[in-house]
Amino acid sequence: MAGAMTHDGPAAAEGRRSGPLIVTEDAELLDDLLRLCAAAGARAEVHPGVPEQRGGWDAAPLVLVGDDAARRVRGAVRRRGVVLVGRDQDDPGVWRRAVEIGADHVLLLPDGEQWLVDRIADVAEGVGRPALTVGVIGGRGGAGASTLACALAVTSAREGRRTLLVDADSLGGGLDVLLGGETTEGLRWPAFAASRGRVGSGALEESLPQVHALRVLSWDRGDTVAVPPQAVRAVLAAARRRGGAVVVDLPRRVDEGVAEVLAQLDVGILVVPGELRGVAAARRVASAVGMVLGDLRIAVRGPYTPGLDDREVARLLGLPLVGEVPYETPPADGSVPPGGAARGSLARFCSAFWERALAEAGDPV
Repeated sequence: MAGAMTHDGPAAAEGRRSGPLIVTEDAELLDDLLRLCAAAGARAEVHPGVPEQRGGWDAAPLVLVGDDAARRVRGAVRRRGVVLVGRDQDDPGVWRRAVEIGADHVLLLPDGEQWLVDRIADVAEGVGRPALTVGVIGGRGGAGASTLACALAVTSAREGRRTLLVDADSLGGGLDVLLGGETTEGLRWPAFAASRGRVGSGALEESLPQVHALRVLSWDRGDTVAVPPQAVRAVLAAARRRGGAVVVDLPRRVDEGVAEVLAQLDVGILVVPGELRGVAAARRVASAVGMVLGDLRIAVRGPYTPGLDDREVARLLGLPLVGEVPYETPPADGSVPPGGAARGSLARFCSAFWERALAEAGDPV
């Protein structure tokens, strides 16, 4: 092999982003690495040794060095993001060669294929800070969790953030209906039931319905009421990699799929009616959710039983208080979604929440 090539494959690499630099003359290994790049949606540049052009080695977001090429790159400038790729599981010398070229990782195929696909996809997607991910759950039925989840998402999108609203409650009737987008084209949860491993974040975003400047992953009106936990994990991880904000409307049960969502949340909001029965029900929900989610907070909705207010409800449950969720009467024709009135009390509540949460996360507000 001489010179260099950029591998695009059929139909070129249309829609693919720049990927790793591959250094190898092993044709079989190259075929495998190009296959993994294609699976990750990345376009690779291939060289038999250290690229001669200035910056070719330094500028690549990721360098995959075949074990056959380790000696040829030994004198290259040390940099991060170098992976030495081999096949011989019984060759102890591969670790010495990795040290000689300053590799961050040694990867042996085929065992490490999924790890490598994930790493290449991170490079191709330009992964930065993950989305601030907020889950909303009702302390009891009818607490208004779905309304608050929609309002948070609508407010986030209006403030200019990339926003995804995820409906994790298959029995809730569909958040797309609550937003007036039930006829908007795009994929719903059942389409992702077979997802395994890694889902492309860009492809996920583009496939979903867009309603009120945000993307919505909801349920269709079919008979499917659950997707496998591994699919939930893959889809939510893809949503978070895109950055911005993700809001999840959660059911009050904690099954395997919900546990996968809870494990990826940054903050949970438990919506509690200001009455004793609601507090009692919320305590049971908080106990179950708190086994997985570390940061659970309380939002209280009136009217209140005599002797209760938002601070007392938070004290009884022993959880931090977000505040009192204001009630707004929605228009009869459904033309304005929850939080859609920019100057309304619910939108102001949501804006204040995002300002605090983003500041705590260290993100620009």
